[in-house]
Amino acid sequence: MEKIVFLYVTTFSPEEAEKIGKILLEKRLCACVNIYPGVRSHYWWKGKIDSSEEAIMMVKTRESLISEAERVIKENHSYTCPCIAKIPVEIIFKPFEEWLLKETEG
Repeated sequence: MEKIVFLYVTTFSPEEAEKIGKILLEKRLCACVNIYPGVRSHYWWKGKIDSSEEAIMMVKTRESLISEAERVIKENHSYTCPCIAKIPVEIIFKPFEEWLLKETEG
């Protein structure tokens, strides 16, 4: 059976996360997107430490859809260097896995 993965994605705002999440869902590139607004991020950018308020998206999908999901995220993202990180899922509740696979069928 295909592996389930989560994509961890930071965005400029909750609205940007909502926009990207909706596109991913409409294209069936994921079964669910969790959006965490109001995250304070501190990071190196252009040689100095910076900080900003961001939103985090947790995109729940199947491994075979990662390339297309990443393409859609990059096309609709305001950052030139967005964080898009794959998190492998080792253990998952079987009914949830079945639901996710069903909702992301081609």
